[in-house]
Amino acid sequence: MFAAALLNNFPCLFGATTVEYSWLVEKVSLATWETIYMVVISTALAYVMGLPLGVILVTTEKGHILENIPVNRILGVIINVFRSIPFIVFLILVIPLTKLIVGGFIGTVASMVPLTLAAVPFVARLVETSLKEIEWGLIEAALSMGANSWQIITKVLLPEASPSLILGVAITAINLVGYSAMAGIVGGGGLGTLAYYYGYQRYQTLVLLITVIILVVMVQGVQVLGDTLAARAVKRRR
Repeated sequence: MFAAALLNNFPCLFGATTVEYSWLVEKVSLATWETIYMVVISTALAYVMGLPLGVILVTTEKGHILENIPVNRILGVIINVFRSIPFIVFLILVIPLTKLIVGGFIGTVASMVPLTLAAVPFVARLVETSLKEIEWGLIEAALSMGANSWQIITKVLLPEASPSLILGVAITAINLVGYSAMAGIVGGGGLGTLAYYYGYQRYQTLVLLITVIILVVMVQGVQVLGDTLAARAVKRRR
């Protein structure tokens, strides 16, 4: 009761306009769910596309199991080009594609298109880095036992790199939390939209403060979860 009264009757401290407690709870809950939904789905889709690209980047290098220098270089250049585009610019560039896929470019579902596509090259590089940490001796041992390329990828590379890959998922999700907030500025939904249209444009500082706190908690939670799962993966590998 005291918190409700404080939120409703103390606008001077938290902004130029009053904030209705029930409205605030409803809006913040919905925006939080939208952000979680966008980040989880976009991260999953980004790994569906980015994981194979990362594997290709590693295995097509000189001296590796699927050596193909032209493919490796062309793919590397393409990934670097997309990684160099700032997300807010990328968000605008893919509007035609977003409209084609989901029929519009505003809203939570529409935001997942640029979020996913922007994360794919990032994921590819994370996967590449993780797989390069594996000692070549393990791959040589598998080759000496007659393992083919697919078996080496699925039985050696990915399992051995699993702790690092899990941390990569956490890093990707954290980045997408930030990207989703930027998408909110152009009506992408989630906490970014709530913070911009209500917290900033309507001078409701309390709304802005709450969204920042939730985003910080969300990032910390993802990092702790990633660290925990990675530690378990290390124990299982032993």
